[in-house]
Amino acid sequence: MEVIYEDNHIIAVNKGCSEIVQGDKTGDMPLSETVKLWLKKKYDKPGEVFLGVVHRLDRPVTGIVLFAKTGKALTRMNEMFKQSEVKKTYLAVVKNRPEAEEATLVHYIVRNEKQNKSYAYDMEKPNSKRAELSYRIAGKSDGYFLLEIDLKTGRHHQIRCQMAKTGCPVKGDLKYGAKRSNPDGGICLHAKKVSFVHPVSKTKLEIEAPAPDNWINFK
Repeated sequence: MEVIYEDNHIIAVNKGCSEIVQGDKTGDMPLSETVKLWLKKKYDKPGEVFLGVVHRLDRPVTGIVLFAKTGKALTRMNEMFKQSEVKKTYLAVVKNRPEAEEATLVHYIVRNEKQNKSYAYDMEKPNSKRAELSYRIAGKSDGYFLLEIDLKTGRHHQIRCQMAKTGCPVKGDLKYGAKRSNPDGGICLHAKKVSFVHPVSKTKLEIEAPAPDNWINFK
């Protein structure tokens, strides 16, 4: 487990592509429990360790996951995410070149629970939620393009389905149109940076996580 930031109220971890943030039907050990065990051992804490999950990343996605170590931080962080006060920057390697060097994409996303998949539409649909992101092309190689993405809203599989809708599926993302999987089973989508005002100290905080070495060079 790679801890990239910690103070008395929050802890940030650089998640691997195979890890789940919270427990699910697979029964696999979630990252939240791994962090609890790490804190218990580090501080030699007796009894149960408090740890609040404030947001999630999809299992095949890598990058920053924030947890709250106190109830006060959890309540405030939950509200900050709800009010879009946490700026989230992602890196994505996509197949095909986007139409513009940089642009803002707005779609209306409908989630299919049974398929665990979301669909992006240009117009509003029943039960749809507005989704917005901005991207710029940050690099390229043979057939692939590196995008830096500013995520404005936090919808289910948002980046994955919005990029697929534009004809630029994320590398390795079979669910959304990639032609082949990545060797590690992950996809080339990485939560690179979060910026926000600390929920307790009120100072501006910016946390970054390095992207995985095995895909940032587009191989």
